Amino acid sequence: MDYLWTPWRYAYITEAKGDPRCVFCDKENEKDDRTSWMVYRGKHCYVCLNAFPYTSGHVMIIPYKHLDELQKLPEAAAQEMFGLCQRTEKVLRNLYHPDGINLGMNLGAAAGAGVAGHIHMHVLPRWVADANFMTVVAETRILPETLETTWMRMREEFGKDMDVGRPKRRKNSQRKTKAAKRR
Repeated sequence: MDYLWTPWRYAYITEAKGDPRCVFCDKENEKDDRTSWMVYRGKHCYVCLNAFPYTSGHVMIIPYKHLDELQKLPEAAAQEMFGLCQRTEKVLRNLYHPDGINLGMNLGAAAGAGVAGHIHMHVLPRWVADANFMTVVAETRILPETLETTWMRMREEFGKDMDVGRPKRRKNSQRKTKAAKRR
């Protein structure tokens, strides 16, 4: 058996189980978006990089409200979450040109949720045959870019897309002209 040493994960492994705080609630309150890997902040939800990604571009959409069941999520937050899923798909397709997109949510520890007490949606790009021998045999992920690079690229792409889905407001002079023509 081969060993890949990952000492940077030790703090996460040892502190996660004994810490009653929620990593997602703590992340929301951090002031520096870069150190918290925050890509976008919405009204009810935020988008951040997964610190231990399956592939580059692996993000999570997380409601600010600490809830353990999807059915408890207020309708406005659920709508924003799904809207952010659509927006994230567009961002990932523009940046990574994947063959497909995985979108998923594990509700509860038995379902595989790493953070069972706070619901969150995973969104990540996928390619045909992206589970290569390193992942399958060696249980090791190979990522083509650093989290820093992924964060910068995704944040920039989200910034370009700020008004997606919203009708553009016409300038006041255009409104007056249209109103005058109707008279």
